[in-house]
Amino acid sequence: MRILAIGDVHGCAQQLDAVLRQNDCERVVFLGDMIDRGPNSRTVLERIFSLQEDNPQTVFALKGNHEDMALRFLDNPVRNGPFWLRNGGLQTLASFGLTGLSELSRQNALEDAAMKFRASLGREMAEWLQDLPARLQFRNVHFVHAGADPGRPMGTQDNASCIWGHPDFLRVARQDSQWVVHGHTIVDQPAIKNGRISVDTGAYATGTLTAAVIDDGVTFLRSDGQVP
Repeated sequence: MRILAIGDVHGCAQQLDAVLRQNDCERVVFLGDMIDRGPNSRTVLERIFSLQEDNPQTVFALKGNHEDMALRFLDNPVRNGPFWLRNGGLQTLASFGLTGLSELSRQNALEDAAMKFRASLGREMAEWLQDLPARLQFRNVHFVHAGADPGRPMGTQDNASCIWGHPDFLRVARQDSQWVVHGHTIVDQPAIKNGRISVDTGAYATGTLTAAVIDDGVTFLRSDGQVP
């Protein structure tokens, strides 16, 4: 079984298409942070939602901290809006045609934007985002967005560590022969080290989206077609 694990897309639709054109794996896992920062979050969301809806047994998406921020904005736009907007939410809202906002926007503007954003998402996609899992497992390979506590079994990880990260994740090697595939932390080159497989090469900033191909070993592919 070959699995394609795609790093943080962050609204970069062209790079996503370039990676998917190279895909020859039986399963695809999106590691979260599908939205924010890049210019085409709506296109990316709709594409991944449609892919999973059409292929529910082979296409999977995880919740990243940017999806979590967007959902918190929908839940309480006044309290949670400014933080999300200054961390990429402005670009996501703009992709849905919602402009003229800033982290200094007043209560009425934030509440109106949240209402229109929810309506643009539609009930099915909003529920899909809410229900995205924090982690996924195939054999001894685990997929998360941000990290995991290396001192705890993967089956007992809390969602916050998987979505937002854990302070020991990048400092302490796992000792249980389990591998964790993750994004969230930008790396110059994808890496395999200390029980971690890191694939986020900062697509929104570098123009390069990276994915890991996992079968009996691990190889990487990039949106520009070059070999990492």
